[in-house]
Parts: sequence; structure tokens; C-alpha cells
Amino acid sequence: MLRPKGRAANLSQMEDRSRRPSVHHGRLELTWTNKDQALLWGEDGSYRWLPPSDYRVAEVRLLHDAGEVGVVGPASRRAADNLLIRGDALNALTSLSRIPEFQREYLGKIKLAYLDPPFNTQQAFEHYDDALEHSVWLTMMRDRLLQIKRLLREDGSVWVHCDDSEQGYLRVAMDEVFGRDAFVATVVWQNRYSRSNDAGLSVSHNYLLVYSPHPPVWNRARNRLERSPDQAKQYRNPDGDPRGPWRAIPWDAPGVRANLEYPIKTPAGTVRRPPPGRHWSRTEEQWLAIVDAGLAHFGKAGDGAPAFKQYLAESPLVVPNTWWPHEECGHSDEAMKQITALFPGRPPFATPKPERLLQRIIHIGSNPGDIVLDCFLGSGTTAAVAHKMGRRWMGVERSAETLSTFAVPRLDKVVAGADPGGVTQAIGWHGGGGFRILDVAPSMFVESGAYVVLADWAVNGHLNLLCQAATAAGRAERLM
Repeated sequence: MLRPKGRAANLSQMEDRSRRPSVHHGRLELTWTNKDQALLWGEDGSYRWLPPSDYRVAEVRLLHDAGEVGVVGPASRRAADNLLIRGDALNALTSLSRIPEFQREYLGKIKLAYLDPPFNTQQAFEHYDDALEHSVWLTMMRDRLLQIKRLLREDGSVWVHCDDSEQGYLRVAMDEVFGRDAFVATVVWQNRYSRSNDAGLSVSHNYLLVYSPHPPVWNRARNRLERSPDQAKQYRNPDGDPRGPWRAIPWDAPGVRANLEYPIKTPAGTVRRPPPGRHWSRTEEQWLAIVDAGLAHFGKAGDGAPAFKQYLAESPLVVPNTWWPHEECGHSDEAMKQITALFPGRPPFATPKPERLLQRIIHIGSNPGDIVLDCFLGSGTTAAVAHKMGRRWMGVERSAETLSTFAVPRLDKVVAGADPGGVTQAIGWHGGGGFRILDVAPSMFVESGAYVVLADWAVNGHLNLLCQAATAAGRAERLM
């Protein structure tokens, strides 16, 4: 048990630290108890606050081979395979950026990171204390995001799933980790379609906070979405234009710019100028080119506000927006049905996400062959969808039971082509590939009384011999 004298020890630490004067660094920042400390987690979910330099949290853990499924590369190139890592996410992420064989493959090379951490709610902790759990949760997230920052490509992105309980705090914490200029957008996903009649306001959404090391670079690299049927209905062809359905795009834009307020003559003979407080969106030369190309539009009567035709055939893709309705991305009930279909008769995983949601995220933020990371893998949805979409992937899950019950058998089915649900048919997936299973090694150090020594496994079982040799050397030195 890592929690000495139970929860009171941590509360005592919090009280002692709360009496210290706060230190301000001349910038806006979010503060929380023990912000300058690190967390050491126990196997039973207990934790201990430690200085970041303490060997128990600063140690780089090894990654041991624990199995493989399907087709993988040679053992000498194991880091290049799809990886399923069993162990704490912080240890795994640190190992990926510090151990040379993994560093070569992943440092600055992750295209997309998706995190679906446990939401900081009373259900997440056995004995919930709001002040303490906010600090624990934020420390946990900050330390993992700092490691992910090292792994991301310049055109990469990180998507963090959260709800109202921490969204505001998490946004500020991510601003500190990545910088405010790294913020891309907040996506609102409609995760429920039914109403909760016993609530003051029925909550039907979650959030995805999206950050990138360089948003302008990411904006150029990200993928657009196909138009939905409803979006395509906005394009019509009332005049029988041989170029097909189109829609009118207004020529004016907000703001006043004197050089863009030229007169435009309509086919009906009237002269149009920008409405008050607006200007034409482009130069007069560009407007005349629109007219010469037969793209100008002035409404049915020919005397309306200037606009130009945008054809459906010329713009089949659209920029993703930040409202993701359940009709397009699925909902929580859909996710539960998917996991139940994969494992009939088994109690379902508590918080799965629909494959359609991950399909959209992975499509927008990556391309085939890119590396996708999920360090709170859970039931394995991210890895399953990434595999079907031809991405390299890496998943980390702390719970050995969750891995053995859900993630490993699910991904085994994906590799075997035995998973007909989710996005399988939409993508046309028929199986293939494989992955390696790695274990985060236990600490190489153990406490022996007042001393810290190498664990027996770290010295190939020779710890006693080394201790005997050191003792004998000490005796000989005293005799001399």
C-alpha cells in the first residue's frame, strides 16, 4: 500500500502546502495543491505525492515483450510494430521518449494522440474529496500531456475527451503545457440523444479539446470531411446550369475597407454597393473575372446583392466544424451495443466510445501509415479503428484485467477479420496485420530498510552475491 496512514497523510500534505505563500511567475496560470509534485501510483489505485526528482517517479522503466498477435516484424525492430502496452501511461510514455530503440521510432513522430481519461467525478474515486481529487486529476493529466508533447509531430495534434466536471480546468492546464497559441478548437460531441427528465438541464454532450504544436501547419495538413446528404441539399440548380448543382456565396464581408467598396452594376441596371459596415470580399478585378466566367449571381430578378456560384462538383469536401451530432458520429448507446456484440454474455465495458467517433477523429488528424496513440486505451476502440484505417497505432492501458477482458480479444478479432461491427463495412476491412504486447517493467529499485538497492531481477538474480561481495570488500577494507 503506497498510501502511508491512509488518506489523512495526503490531506496533511495538502494542508501544509496550502499554508505556504503562493508564488506567482508574472503570468496567468492555474494553481492547485501539490502542483510542483509528482504522483506515484500503486497497483491498487492508491497514490503518493513525491518530488519529481525522486527515483520512484523519475526512473525510466524498461518495456518487456509479453506476446504477439498476427503478423509482426523481426524482434530487432519490435518498436516499429503496432504496440499494446500494459502498465501506467506515464511510465510507458517516458520509456517511449527515453529508451533509444523506441525514441528513434516515436520522439517527434506521433501524428495523433487521443486521450479518454477517467472523468474526475465522484464515481472515479472510492472516497471522493473534491479539493484533493481535482489536484490529483490535474497532476495526472499534466504529467502525461508533457510527455505526449515530446512525442508529437510538428503537424500532429492531441485530442482530449472530457465532460463539464473538468473541461474549464483542463483547458487552462493544456494552455500551460502546449501554449495558448497551440489551441485549435473545442469539439462538442452529442453523446446522448435522449433527455434526462430528472435533471435541471439535460446534459447531452462531451467535449474534445484539440491542440497542436503548430496549428497553422496542422490546418494545412488536416483532412476535410465528405459532405453529408443534408449539406449536399444546400446545392441546387434552379437555372439548369450545365455545371450542376450550386449555391450562391455572398460577395460582401464584415468590416469597412475603402479600397473594397467599388460599385457593382446588376443585370437589371441598378448599382450595388456594400451594405453599411461591410465591404466586398475581393478586388474589382476579381469580381470582373467572376462575371466573365459566368459565375456572378444577383438573385431571381437580377437585381439582388452580388454573389458567386459555388458548385457541388468543385467542393465535395468540407472543413470540419465543432458540432458533432450523434447522427454523424454515434452516441454512447451505440458504443455500448458495439462492445456488447463483440462480447455477448459478458458485463460490458463501462465507458466505451462509438467507432464512428474515432473514425472521424483519426480521419481528420492523420493519414494511412501515420502513428496514432491512445494512452487510456480502455476497451481498445482507438486501436481497433486505427488498425482498420491503416494507421500504425500504440495503446497503453493500466488495467491488466481490462486488457485481457476487452482490448486484446477485440484486437485479435480485428486482425483475424472477425469483427463485423463498428466501421468495418464502411471501411471495407477484412483483417490482416498484427501487434505486439509489451509490459512496463517493475521498478529496478527496491527499498531495503534505510537503503535503496537494485531489484534482484535487474541484476539477473545476483543481488545476494553482489551484497555479499560488497560486505566482504568492506570487511577487507577495515582490516587493512
